Amino acid sequence: MRAVGAGTQSDEVTFSWPAFRKPAWLQPIAKGASVHPDSYLLFLLISAVLVVADGQLIYRSGREYLDQSGEHAASARSATQLVTVLFHLIMLGLLALMASIPFSTGNPVRDLVVRLGIALLMLAAAHAGTIAILGQIRQNQYASARSASRRKPPREWGSHPTVNPVSDGPSDRSAVSPAIDSRGPYTTPD
Repeated sequence: MRAVGAGTQSDEVTFSWPAFRKPAWLQPIAKGASVHPDSYLLFLLISAVLVVADGQLIYRSGREYLDQSGEHAASARSATQLVTVLFHLIMLGLLALMASIPFSTGNPVRDLVVRLGIALLMLAAAHAGTIAILGQIRQNQYASARSASRRKPPREWGSHPTVNPVSDGPSDRSAVSPAIDSRGPYTTPD
């Protein structure tokens, strides 16, 4: 048996797929047409979930990373929160701009996959930039803690051992301690 349209004899059997209507987001986009609303919303939803999940990962890991560098946990939490908010704003803005740019590969599913691929690459670049910022903050915290430890005030008198020098001449206060075995040249009269 051969399918119809193969250009053969009349004893061919025809078959057809059951009739069903494709969902609107699977319909091809005409040349010059804009992005289909369902595809647009699906892209924004998936990419927003990815950005929020990555942002939470950055926040939690970044807070622990900066907490390890010093004793200022509140400032570490604050710095991590600011960097994470910056990450979210930049990524959501880029994704909104990217979603509004119409392009078509001829297949709406392929369009969505291409858009998601570009979004993931942008997400990776933003994640790397955020890690670099957190690393710079940690390095600055470490340097400021180190310089603060060098600026500590000098110790109080008597807080560290002192050595009284032996005088050159005879004195009441100068004495030589006996040798360990008490037979050396530095013995004292009994």
